[in-house]
Amino acid sequence: MKKLKELYPEVESDISIRGIKINSKEVVTGDLFVCTMGVTADRHEFIEDAKEHGAAAIVVSKDVADLGIPIIKVSDTNRELPYLCQKFNDYPDRDLKIIGVTGTDGKTSVSVIVQTLLGSDLCGYIGTNGVNCKGFSKSEVNTTPDAPNLYSYLKEFVSRKCQYVSMETSSEAFFRGRLQAMSFDVSVFTNITPEHLNIHGSFENYLQSKLMLLKQTKKTGFCILNRDEEHYDVVRTACNGKILTYGFHKDCDMRIVEYQLGSKNTSIVFQYLGKEYRINSPLLALYNVYNLAAAMLACLALGKSMEDIICNISKLHIDGRMEVLDTGDLYSVIVDFAHTPSAIENILKFAHSIEHDRIITVIGSAGRRDKLKRPLIGNVCDKYSDYTIFTTDDPRDEDPMDICKMMIENLKDEAKYEIILDRSSAVFKAISMAKNHDIVLLLCKGNEPYQITVNGYEYYNEVEEAEKAIRAKKERS
Repeated sequence: MKKLKELYPEVESDISIRGIKINSKEVVTGDLFVCTMGVTADRHEFIEDAKEHGAAAIVVSKDVADLGIPIIKVSDTNRELPYLCQKFNDYPDRDLKIIGVTGTDGKTSVSVIVQTLLGSDLCGYIGTNGVNCKGFSKSEVNTTPDAPNLYSYLKEFVSRKCQYVSMETSSEAFFRGRLQAMSFDVSVFTNITPEHLNIHGSFENYLQSKLMLLKQTKKTGFCILNRDEEHYDVVRTACNGKILTYGFHKDCDMRIVEYQLGSKNTSIVFQYLGKEYRINSPLLALYNVYNLAAAMLACLALGKSMEDIICNISKLHIDGRMEVLDTGDLYSVIVDFAHTPSAIENILKFAHSIEHDRIITVIGSAGRRDKLKRPLIGNVCDKYSDYTIFTTDDPRDEDPMDICKMMIENLKDEAKYEIILDRSSAVFKAISMAKNHDIVLLLCKGNEPYQITVNGYEYYNEVEEAEKAIRAKKERS
């Protein structure tokens, strides 16, 4: 809690501010309501609602009527918000080493790996899989939370004596200005392929939003880059910190020398500072070799020893990311969040690289998101899957059938796919039809606890649905 005068010395009022809110419906007595400008919403229109809910003061960027409570006018409420939240929470980011991870694919995996390698008692995590640190855990709708929540979480981490935070930094977060007050000690840029063009308008705009992470890295910090990524030469020019690279390229700081993929683990040889390290990783697929290399390099940049890092590799587990479920049988079920054409292709290629008879895929594509990728996803599934069930994935207010029809528009062989709009039923059908040595891939949802429909957020968890289907299959056999 802060006095309004502490936040705005020019204001005469000495009232106490309980919290900062940008959604008028979430305001409680004593909150400071900030009228930010959204893509479709101008929150100046909800001032009366915020006051009715108990707002103690309002921050605006427009002239508004006298409300009988303090009104602070600033030039840009969106720009003001992160700095205000930073100040309200006593600048918690200054007491933490902050590792930011961006990229079209791999953000969650790299962020969670970094937390595990540093130790979850010392390192907090913020991202798609929620927020957690040292006994504190909370779900979060946004990959990168809005500024009021973000700085509140960082303050919580500091109170729990955390030293680091490993966080996913989305392109939308930079586009919306949520992170503009923050500097990063280490930044990781995994890759970039066309995505979120509904928000950014073009690939170039998307790229520039991603590059903000590298530009906001401290000059004394480190920028960790994928040397094998096709946009490496462009990406490196945006780096503000010292550049460290990973990949197969002979000049990489963390060089992948060789690897051997398995159905339960991956054997890898890394070379760092002229010395080779052979490790056994519980993470599957080639892209997780890259993700592990990036995370290890980030930890080394923070001063951790290779020996300490390697000791924690056996602990690696990422909920909803190449998560192999226990079927107790000879078929496999893998849950993964992959939702871009490149990520989906990588998983399907991995499935082909291990022993299998058939690959059965359950997949959807999100509503109100990039429509151009839908037929590309359908093409990839048709190429690598023996059978595909197209279903829902956060349809929002779009017709789920229309989305599925876009995904199958290029498919010719109707015997290789079907549409089952109810996702639980789609998962049940895929697992029911699995035979010995088949691989069932449940893609797009990972371990998210919801589906976003026309009615809003509805509870749904892919792992739970899959486990129910596995149990039912056992009971029938």
